[in-house]
Amino acid sequence: MRIDSIDLFYAAMPEVTLEADGSQDALLVRVVGDDGSVGWGECEASPLTSISAFVTPRSHGVCQPVSASCIGEEVNTPADIYRISALVARNSMDLLQAAHTWSGIEMALWDLLGRKLEQPVWRLLGYSQSYKKTVYASMLMGEDPQSTYQLAAKAVKDGFKAVKFGWGGYGEKDPAIDAEHVMAAREGIGPDATLLIDAGQIWEDDVEQAALRVPALQSARVTWLEEPFFADSFQSYASLATRPSTVAIAGGEAAHTEKMAMNLIDFGKVKFIQIDAARIGGIGPSKKVADYAVQKGVTYVNHTFTSHLALSASMQAFAGLAEHKICEYPAEPKSLAVDISSNHLKPDAQGEILAPDAPGLGIEVNLAGLTPYLRKVEILIDGKEVFKSPDLVI
Repeated sequence: MRIDSIDLFYAAMPEVTLEADGSQDALLVRVVGDDGSVGWGECEASPLTSISAFVTPRSHGVCQPVSASCIGEEVNTPADIYRISALVARNSMDLLQAAHTWSGIEMALWDLLGRKLEQPVWRLLGYSQSYKKTVYASMLMGEDPQSTYQLAAKAVKDGFKAVKFGWGGYGEKDPAIDAEHVMAAREGIGPDATLLIDAGQIWEDDVEQAALRVPALQSARVTWLEEPFFADSFQSYASLATRPSTVAIAGGEAAHTEKMAMNLIDFGKVKFIQIDAARIGGIGPSKKVADYAVQKGVTYVNHTFTSHLALSASMQAFAGLAEHKICEYPAEPKSLAVDISSNHLKPDAQGEILAPDAPGLGIEVNLAGLTPYLRKVEILIDGKEVFKSPDLVI
């Protein structure tokens, strides 16, 4: 089967705000084989920037558009996807957006191949069984401690056994205010649920500012503190991670290569490595990091805050790891992210989900639901069209 076409669809909410919510827009990828087979993926990045990386004219031999390594290539086995991934890495070495653009295409190729071979992607990755994951409601911190409490209480009422709060000003003010939010979250979810905190890189490289928050996190029995520093601030991560504490350090969502994630394990000393398949280069690199995490005694966690297409893709790399059970779940996505698919991965009574057992990613894109959000894009160079949003035929 040859890659016949790759179509990129830019969708967005009518108004995109400044809140740290990646579900406000999306770049959907449709890959079509020469036999008519179709696969879908999703990029996690600025849609227009990713489109540009797909079509940009080459600057030189290793700064080529992502499209140059994909269109016309054969995809018949998982080895072909890894081969094309290597082509993109080489040919677009100096195109820094390439990994994000390729991530969505790579997902779509796994989806296409799985559907063609009538196998779920996790089985194509070598797993013989898929294990249930305990989902955590991934939420933004409330405007005040009372709002955080209410959000936490609602999440537990909705059936979640774990909740993560982050951003929303956490880390920007006095540590005492942050402590009030954390304790409000613990009170809201009760004594038994798992509580996680996401700092969103707020302290950059300042280890001492992060350390000031640790006592409150310990008092609230927080399992991890996520992304306290810049993604590549390995020394800062290690400095905080090696201090005596009951709070583990997590990170990795910003890794756009597998080596960057592995360095965070080796040199940042994180105990939880969180990988976004829509950023790191797709499902294949995510699986390599999952394998490495197992080897190093680190817990692998998916990262996703958008649609259930992205959620399914993010689960494939660790679907077959029985001991790696915690799973990020977009609890409050914008309507766009909900409407992207006609089926969703809903937690059961125990607050757990399984990666789909259906062929490919097991998620059906809702073309009618997606249509109202679509944005028309045209890119011209010297008056010549290099990109035009494709039609989405329902």
